[in-house]
Amino acid sequence: MTTEENRTTLLREVKQLIVDALQLDDVQPDSIADDEPLFGTGLALDSIDALELAMAITRRYAVKMSQGEETRDAFRSVGHLVDYILLHAA
Repeated sequence: MTTEENRTTLLREVKQLIVDALQLDDVQPDSIADDEPLFGTGLALDSIDALELAMAITRRYAVKMSQGEETRDAFRSVGHLVDYILLHAA
C-alpha cells in the first residue's frame, strides 16, 4: 500500500473512531470532512470529548497523546489527527 492509500484508509478509520468513541449517533463518518474543525464550529467537540478521543487513539494506534502544543495542533481536524498518528505510530 502506498503512503497515500494508508492515509486514506486511516482517515476513514479515524472518522469511524470519532463517531464510535464519542457516541455521535447522529453523525455519519463519511459526513466528516478531512479539514473540518473538531472544536468550536464543525463537530463542536469539547474538552471531555478530546480526552476520550485521545484515549481511543492511544488504545487503537499506540500513539501517545500529550498535552503539548503538537497534540493540540493535531486536534484541529481529522486530517491533522491522521498526520499526527502517521508521524508517531510505533
